[in-house]
Amino acid sequence: MTAFLALDLGTEGARAAVYSVEGSPMGAGHAAYPTSFPRPGWAEQDPDDWWRASVHAAREALAEAGHPSVAGVAVATTASTVAVLDGQGRPLRPALLWMDGRASEESALTAATGHPVLRYAGGSDAVEWLVPKAMWLARHEPETYRAAARIAEAVDYMVWRLTGRWAASRMNAVCKSNYDPRGAGSPHDLYASLGIGDLAGKLPDEVVPVGDPVGPLDARAREELGVTGPAVVVSGGIDAHLSLLAIGGAPEGRVSIVCGTSNAFVTEIDEPVFPPTVWGPYPDALHTGRWLVEGGQVSAGSVLAWAGERLIGRPRSELGGLIKAAAALPPVEHGLIVLDYFMGNRTPLRDPRLRGAVLGLTLASSPEQVYRAAVEGVAYGTRQVIDSFTDGGIAVDEVFLSGGIRHNELWLQTTADVLGRPVHLVAGDNLTLRACSVLAAAGSGWHASLAEAAAQYAPRVRTVEPVAEHVVAYQAGYADYRAATRATTEISHRLSEPGRSRGA
Repeated sequence: MTAFLALDLGTEGARAAVYSVEGSPMGAGHAAYPTSFPRPGWAEQDPDDWWRASVHAAREALAEAGHPSVAGVAVATTASTVAVLDGQGRPLRPALLWMDGRASEESALTAATGHPVLRYAGGSDAVEWLVPKAMWLARHEPETYRAAARIAEAVDYMVWRLTGRWAASRMNAVCKSNYDPRGAGSPHDLYASLGIGDLAGKLPDEVVPVGDPVGPLDARAREELGVTGPAVVVSGGIDAHLSLLAIGGAPEGRVSIVCGTSNAFVTEIDEPVFPPTVWGPYPDALHTGRWLVEGGQVSAGSVLAWAGERLIGRPRSELGGLIKAAAALPPVEHGLIVLDYFMGNRTPLRDPRLRGAVLGLTLASSPEQVYRAAVEGVAYGTRQVIDSFTDGGIAVDEVFLSGGIRHNELWLQTTADVLGRPVHLVAGDNLTLRACSVLAAAGSGWHASLAEAAAQYAPRVRTVEPVAEHVVAYQAGYADYRAATRATTEISHRLSEPGRSRGA
């Protein structure tokens, strides 16, 4: 029996799945790894933990699948999770996780350059991206930066562990390192102007389009993973961005929102537009000849976990009861607004110094009301991103949701109500793993193209319709959310700098 192996490195752990050539899941595995938070706004992981967890998850998935012959392997990871490595690929320090926001000053410096390649990124690099993180290392840990032979995205580190080749995903290079596939490639002059003129030499040696083969699984990785068969490793990319391949394809007007700890919004367009409120448009990031557009909420499901488990104090096993009680309340009438900027704002405000808030509390406010307001606040943030797409000339005809939102019916229904449009919930298995199976199928030659493989492996969906009376109520609530954002921005900026005098 022939199959494909899919690997997904998420925020909390590695997942693996084995898929048949017909696109059916055959086996799955999972292993966790820790995250450290050495300072507020910082987040780090050990790259060796990624590999150990991936080996455990892959062996578990292959065993459940009956150890089939593996034709292709593809991997996806969180974007902007950056490893710093010596010449043998050993970590010189913990990797900077995607949510790490320490490079805000460096992000602002990218905007001041006016470099033409930044037109593809809305005018500046976000605080999370590889280039600002490399700048931070060069400025604050210069010895480590100088010693680094490689500064690499997590997906590129994993491809190196799998094949022994330093081959970057074109998706990550374009979206997170300012690589220009239609121009000069790596922007050496931009890096030099930012004080990291040698960065290009620390990046992977080659850039490979998504879905193209990188090379065979090397002998050491094959033995550790327990893989048999040809096992061609295929170029992967960013977990959320690849979701377009797992919802049947990416016609213009189809938006995928991957809802989890954070929310990631992706779509592809045929002709570029350049609103400053989105990330992109990125040329050839997913499909050659098309443009990928990205938006994001840095805190989404994490806000709900904080509200339920940390603020209200319910153990995870009892959250179902809290959600049910909150769902029984009418929307908006609780008089509360929650701002979802717990770790800043990705888009459309592009402001890492915004902070979360709960407004309108009284001594009569109940846990159920607070939780419902948190769900509504996250949904308002989702609408803010979708509105930025449509306001910027990017079509939004269909919205597909996937990820952790499928386990929270209140979050799901509230999202449809706040958006005021039907949403399509992807049922079944992990969307990123399914996308990796599409990549493995195309890159190993089982399908002629990514489009053909995506159509073959399209998942089941169910449509959630908005409740008409809720749509009306949420119009007022969304207006209050936007007004509260404007009203709290200045104090958020002051509070985001705890070492600064409150009177400054």
